[in-house]
Amino acid sequence: MSTAPQSTATFEGRFAREFAEMVVPWLAEEAPDPRLLIPNEPLATELGFDPASLRSPEGLLLLIGNLVPSGATPVAQAYAGHQFGWYAPRLGDGRALLLGEVAGADGRLRDVHLKGSGRTPFARGGDGQAAVGPMLREYVVSEAMHALGVPTTRSLAVVATGRPVQRETEVPGAVLTRVASSHLRVGSFQYARATGDAGLLRRLADHAITRHHPGAPEAENPYLALFDAVIVAQASLVARWMLVGSVHGVMNTDNMTISGETIDYGPCAFMEAFDPATVYSSIDERGRYAYGNQPVVAEWNLARLAEALLPPFHDEQEQAVALAVESLGGFRHRYSAAWLAGMRAKIGLHDGVADDVASPLVDELLALLQEGRVDHTSFYRSLGAAARGHAGPARDLFLNRAAFDAWVQRWHALDPDAGVMDRNNPVYIPRNHLVEEALGAATEGDLDPFKRLLDAVSAPYDERPGLERYAAAAPEDFGAYRTFCGT
Repeated sequence: MSTAPQSTATFEGRFAREFAEMVVPWLAEEAPDPRLLIPNEPLATELGFDPASLRSPEGLLLLIGNLVPSGATPVAQAYAGHQFGWYAPRLGDGRALLLGEVAGADGRLRDVHLKGSGRTPFARGGDGQAAVGPMLREYVVSEAMHALGVPTTRSLAVVATGRPVQRETEVPGAVLTRVASSHLRVGSFQYARATGDAGLLRRLADHAITRHHPGAPEAENPYLALFDAVIVAQASLVARWMLVGSVHGVMNTDNMTISGETIDYGPCAFMEAFDPATVYSSIDERGRYAYGNQPVVAEWNLARLAEALLPPFHDEQEQAVALAVESLGGFRHRYSAAWLAGMRAKIGLHDGVADDVASPLVDELLALLQEGRVDHTSFYRSLGAAARGHAGPARDLFLNRAAFDAWVQRWHALDPDAGVMDRNNPVYIPRNHLVEEALGAATEGDLDPFKRLLDAVSAPYDERPGLERYAAAAPEDFGAYRTFCGT
């Protein structure tokens, strides 16, 4: 393992230095034949990297951790978590490493992190590796979410390792280089609380405040203000997921960030036929993380964060619990307000339309969509044409056209704004059949379908000629869709 030449991006090792109790210094496994599959050159520029350097031999090795940048301190992070409701006291980065933090052009610190870089002491029974397909999935879906305006971790690059990985069959291995505001999770605080070290818990909370919610120290109770800020961030985030039909698939507490960014794109997918019970993940056998359950699960996860933060909330346990319950009680209101505001924009309602008019109109529409199993993305985009007086494309999606006509008549009377609708309803999302097509081709060495899909979803609101297949629902013969974690 060598030290890389100094990049224009300056690495720091703050978390590794300040939280030795929560990390294990570790190095990535050597990749026998690394090959750059896809670099994110605009993101590289934001971080202060020379985009061309990512294609150099040294840059390639840096992206997989086989060259350690000056200032970086590769570590595997420790955290706990509730996985499908069951508490695991020691999870951690089993196949991932935090290289360190970099300050981008805007001065904001962001983590640079590796996924699939080899076994660590937290690997348990895993092999520490990642396959090309799941890493490219994370790349394309995270970039799509970013383009949709959903707060998210992002992907700097995917590098093939030249090492085969054994899953159901032998597939090519890869490392994802991920960028995040930080990798602090609800599970990080659960781990710190479980150590019984009150000082560690407070230091971690102080670190989160400094990193993500700097207004909290001005509050009467900074730690409660931190919790309130996370509630606000998560209420907004999950509302955005719901508005674009995103199904996370594995909302364990170790996959909920303190920053309010989406993290972990394992069994994720985008809902097509509207149905709150939609589940894609092969491991979510009881539908805990179904599309419609996501707000409730987010609230449950936040309750676990509150439990971890009780000691700094107040010295008296009873008072700390009362403060936590009061704060958590605000989640549903904040989520509902964010979601309704988003739905108003999706159907083009003006500010002058009262919520008590908008809300039942939205509820009736969702019932119609569910009854007809109407494609979530296609419908809202075609509704924009209906606002211009061309209801045919939207109407044709329904079997119960009389009910839809009645709804449209009431909606039209409110003078919806088609321009607002076009700015809030995407044409292109990473449709599941296209993702599978692109990943299958990439696994066989053909990246062209992946690049075409990435191009479409990187500008999701701009309808472009020649991209019609990227706006279309899956063909009937695609069948029921299931996603897998990729581990």
